[in-house]
Amino acid sequence: MWTSQNWRACPIAQAPGYPDAAWIGERTRQVDGAHVAFLRGVANPLGLKCGPSMPPDELMALIDVLNPSNEPGRLMLITRMGADSIGAKLPALVRAVQREGRRVVWSCDPMHGNTETTASGRKTRDFNRIIDELRTCFAVHCAEGSYLGGMHIEMTGKDVTECVGGAQRIDESTLADRYHTHCDPRLNGSQALELAFLVAEELRGARWAMPLAA
Repeated sequence: MWTSQNWRACPIAQAPGYPDAAWIGERTRQVDGAHVAFLRGVANPLGLKCGPSMPPDELMALIDVLNPSNEPGRLMLITRMGADSIGAKLPALVRAVQREGRRVVWSCDPMHGNTETTASGRKTRDFNRIIDELRTCFAVHCAEGSYLGGMHIEMTGKDVTECVGGAQRIDESTLADRYHTHCDPRLNGSQALELAFLVAEELRGARWAMPLAA
């Protein structure tokens, strides 16, 4: 079992017992920044968040720094672009990685790019937009001959009301019923199960679309 954590505070993150796999966030991924400089010397697997503002040349520079030997399994690229941006922004990144022969694992974070604040000041996420980003991510990878190898989902098995939408039809007026998060809004157990079934459908479709080995 591997644990993962955003590498926000370098001194704290050096403490024993910290996660097996660290990831660099969207706001701390500067090529010449402290987080990249520290993690380039860590042997553990790494994750790199890729938002809609990341151009292909910056991504390639980060890959060269974090995985200079092009080691398989060393680096996971976690896209978090939002449902409105991923269809336009992701293809160029996938093409650049493939053109340069970089060996990475692609993952999708459909949560953070779809966070919004309600009129009452609560952070929430729209379940339908989460699904839209995931589906578009699957479609882009399929179209580009690539594969989506993971997902970053924030969820709980509890019956909270933090993300709107889904089969329960949670809306802004019912968010306060069981809004328990102290940080980011999470999918509840029902929404997470609904998402799992939708992802299973995408995986079945992707399997049939995969080219057969010669």
